[in-house]
Amino acid sequence: MSETRMCTSEYSLSYGDFKALNSITIDIPTNRITAIIGPSGCGKSTFLRSFNRMNELIPCVSTEGSVMLDGEDIFEKDVVELRKKVGMVFQRPNPFPKSIFDNVAYGPRIHGIRERTRLAAIVESSLKAAALWGEVRDNLGKSGLALSGGQQQRLCIARALAVEPEVILMDEPASALDPVATLKIEELMEQLKKDYTIVIVTHNMQQAARVSDLTAFMLTDENRAGNLIEFGPTRDIFTTPGDKRTEDYISGRFG
Repeated sequence: MSETRMCTSEYSLSYGDFKALNSITIDIPTNRITAIIGPSGCGKSTFLRSFNRMNELIPCVSTEGSVMLDGEDIFEKDVVELRKKVGMVFQRPNPFPKSIFDNVAYGPRIHGIRERTRLAAIVESSLKAAALWGEVRDNLGKSGLALSGGQQQRLCIARALAVEPEVILMDEPASALDPVATLKIEELMEQLKKDYTIVIVTHNMQQAARVSDLTAFMLTDENRAGNLIEFGPTRDIFTTPGDKRTEDYISGRFG
C-alpha cells in the first residue's frame, strides 16, 4: 500500500445542531483511486468537500477531530493554498464563460503567473493530461461552453490540474454524461492516478468497482449522521464485505 497522503481522525461535522458526519477515521493512500459509496443523504459529498474545506462556505458549520494533508492539519493551512493542493471536479461540468485557453489559465493567473509562453505551456500540458488536447488544440480561443458535456468535464479536470494539485476530489464526475463520455472520464482517472491521489464520490457501484482501488461505504445512523461503515480494497468490499450492512447495500437489498 502506498503512503498516506490524506487522513481523518475522529472527524465530525455539524450544520448548527445537526451532526452530518460522525467521528470518521480513514487513511487515503497516495496514487490510488478511493471511491466513497452509500445511499443518498449519507454524507458522501459533505465528507469529500471536507478535504478542501468547501463546507465552510455554508453558514453554521462546525467540525471536531482532524483532517490531515501531508502531515499538516488542513484547518491550520491557508485555504487558498489548500485548494491549490486539493483540486475539485463537480457533478456537472462548470466551465467558465471564457475561452478554452482562459479556462485552464485561470488558476495559474490567480497564483501570479502572467507570462504568455509559460501559461501556454501549462495550458497545453494540462489539456494533454486531461486527454483533451488533441480535440481542442486548434480551437483554444473557442468558448468552453461550446464543448460537449464530456469535453466540458475534461476541461474542468484540466483546469484543476493547471495549478499542480496533489489531490483531485471528484463529486459524481460522470453522472451527467453519456456512457461514451463516462468511459473517457474513467480511463482518464486511471491515467491520472499515476501522478495524483484521487477521491471520487459515486452512486454508481459498477463505476466504483471498475475504477477504484479502495472503497469506503457510508451509512446514516438513527440520528441521520453519516458514518463510515467499512473501508478497504475495492475487490474485498464488493466480494467479501466484513459488515452485513455493506453486503446488503452492495447486493441491492437497500439504498
